Amino acid sequence: MKFRSLLTAVVVLLVLGGLLWWSGHHKSTPAPNPNQPLIVEVNAASVKRLTLEPRGAQSIVVARTSPEQWQIQSTGPYLASSGAVNGMLSILHDLRATRIIEEKPANLNVYGLSNPDFQMQIADKTGKTTTLLFGDQAPAHGGVYAMVSGGSRVFLAPTRVKSSLDKSIDDLRDKRLLPVDAVTVANFSLIHPGQTIHFIRVHGGWQIQEPETCRIDTFQVDDLLDQVIGARWMPSTVPAKAEAAFAHGKPIATVKLEGSTGTQSMEVRESHGDYYAKSTAAPGTWQIDAAVGEAVSRKLNSFRNRQLFDFGYTDPDKIEVHAGSKALFLTRAGDTWWSVGTKMDAGSVEDLVSALRSLAATKFVDSGFTAPTIRLIVASAGGRQVEAVEIQKSKDGAIAKRDDGSSLYAIGSDALDMLTNAISAVKPVALPAATNKK
Repeated sequence: MKFRSLLTAVVVLLVLGGLLWWSGHHKSTPAPNPNQPLIVEVNAASVKRLTLEPRGAQSIVVARTSPEQWQIQSTGPYLASSGAVNGMLSILHDLRATRIIEEKPANLNVYGLSNPDFQMQIADKTGKTTTLLFGDQAPAHGGVYAMVSGGSRVFLAPTRVKSSLDKSIDDLRDKRLLPVDAVTVANFSLIHPGQTIHFIRVHGGWQIQEPETCRIDTFQVDDLLDQVIGARWMPSTVPAKAEAAFAHGKPIATVKLEGSTGTQSMEVRESHGDYYAKSTAAPGTWQIDAAVGEAVSRKLNSFRNRQLFDFGYTDPDKIEVHAGSKALFLTRAGDTWWSVGTKMDAGSVEDLVSALRSLAATKFVDSGFTAPTIRLIVASAGGRQVEAVEIQKSKDGAIAKRDDGSSLYAIGSDALDMLTNAISAVKPVALPAATNKK
């Protein structure tokens, strides 16, 4: 009983500790308190332009170019981060003060509001402009003085409100080098020195069209596209250093994307282990994460499908095997396998299915396939998918070829042994032993 009580106490402590960790790492923005005085209320959908004016620094103008996109127009122009702009609009939606400091102040200098430390102009579609002013820090109250230009009240606003609105250009810029939505990409090219790989979107995934049509590993292509679209420039980049490194760097690849927003491209070069990029969508030369550079370095075989069969983890409907003098004609009905009216041992057939499922190339070869000795035909998806493979033994395993392509797949000796042993082991269900009656 003591042990059980101790165990229960330990479990409770672990649960409580997990909850405390979660709450500490998932702090949500507190909801506005309706009892606090309202500074300003902004309809985010109606805002067409934000102008940020830090005292003594260049103004930043961010304008809406579409319902979901923003552009920094004061410099550049640069594409603005929708997330950063939407974060500011979320604050302005219902901006409330900690309290009212003074009604109808006679002297704004007292609060640093006659020459504000920071102000923001909010222009909407109707032509109305609202200007927020942020002055000095309140020494005794732990906040910042704020008011609406032309208003009659001075408020005490939380310091975090000002810091959340007073953003730099680097804070607001979209740091993606290719700001494209993956689902809008119809085709893209990975252009290496001496080789171009062209991917086109087809029903259910991707297809390689150049340098040759071949089966692909959709996961690997999706991963490449995710890496490219996710590429971001490093804010710590020193422009002159990046430009020099790019100019003298080794060309790695150029990625060209085509989709609903037109064509965009990014060139990547490597210098002393670091990667640098230029993009048609982001002015300048930028250092990028090494993972992006490594992703675009990959060659054709990295994206080819190495599996001999595509039925995956679904159960085939029919299997036909011709291996030397042995021929198998297997048909599945529910969980039962049959061969020409004979019920087959399920375990032995499942071993064969596993061997077929695991057949994969260790590499791709260009020759050596002349006289196949094994032919395999697998029907799946209710007969809608039929795959045929021929295999020829080689000195270090085997070479295989699918009927629907010219690619030659080198198979290891272990996989070949697993297949041939599984073929030999397929057998009917054992009949129950006869009993002698006296």
